[in-house]
Amino acid sequence: MKARIWMAVITIAALFSAPFSYAADDDIGIFEAIYASSVSFEETTAALDAAFAASPLELHASHDVRLPDETHKARVYVVTSPSYAAAASDEDPRTISAQVLRLAVYTQGDEQATYINMANPVAHAMVFYTDSPDYDALLSAAGEAAGELRTLVSAVPGEALSRQLEPTRSEKHYRAYKGDGPARMMAKFRTFRKSQLEILEDDAANFEAVVERVTTALAARDVAAADDSQGWEQLALIRLRDDAVYIGVTNPFIEDKMVRINSRFRKDGKSELSPYPGVDHVAALPTEILVVRDGDATRVLHYGQMWRMQLYFWDSGYRAFTANVGVPSTIANSIEDTIRPD
Repeated sequence: MKARIWMAVITIAALFSAPFSYAADDDIGIFEAIYASSVSFEETTAALDAAFAASPLELHASHDVRLPDETHKARVYVVTSPSYAAAASDEDPRTISAQVLRLAVYTQGDEQATYINMANPVAHAMVFYTDSPDYDALLSAAGEAAGELRTLVSAVPGEALSRQLEPTRSEKHYRAYKGDGPARMMAKFRTFRKSQLEILEDDAANFEAVVERVTTALAARDVAAADDSQGWEQLALIRLRDDAVYIGVTNPFIEDKMVRINSRFRKDGKSELSPYPGVDHVAALPTEILVVRDGDATRVLHYGQMWRMQLYFWDSGYRAFTANVGVPSTIANSIEDTIRPD
């Protein structure tokens, strides 16, 4: 029954949902605005919550983002697509970040209207599957996953959109992504693979024990206020396969910094009644800790935060990066100190 209902919804949504198609030289957003709601934030999130019951997508977590001054509202949904996961089941376990889909519902503009965007699955596939022999098939599967997200949000009263949001890049740029412009040196000219920094290593046979060790360490620390980077909340633990676990974490510090940094030098959409246009970047949450079985070892990895911040927040401008050059290392050090307190 659920499958028949969902197929009917897909058929209707296809009439107004934008298909997956990018030309080789298109500018592709790491985020894509996919819906303008005609109802309140609360009604939008309620409709979205209900829509998951009929969707093949798996909802792992939702989180109300703590925003500066409480002017805007935002909620992030952490989701996976079983069909997309199946398509990528033979890929390197280090690529699992591509499999975790994120929707953001947020308010913006003088009237604080409600919008929905997604962390663009296709742009992420370009980054993480660039070396795969099945790159084209995985890109197509990512496009289908994006279509599933568009179908899901069609349950909300409003209007479908397909608008690439900054930062935007070409496919060629994503496939060799090492940062942007002069700030590449801040990311040490690293690709995603070299930006996966090891927190700890153990034997392959101890995979499950390592997962438990990480989650226990996260739970043992209190979460501080936005002016203190210490303490992390575990939003989602996703077992994508038997050799790869994704742990999504957040705290008030990273939420406050990401919105403030992206809003400081932006002009479009910024006003006294809408002071933080960077709220449209909250689909960058959560930040990731990966536990992977890699050969004869189990490794706990996280991303160099300068690489990650450039991927999601390069449109903040070079001045914003230089003014906050210490923030990425503060976040990374806090994660490492939590997981490896000794």
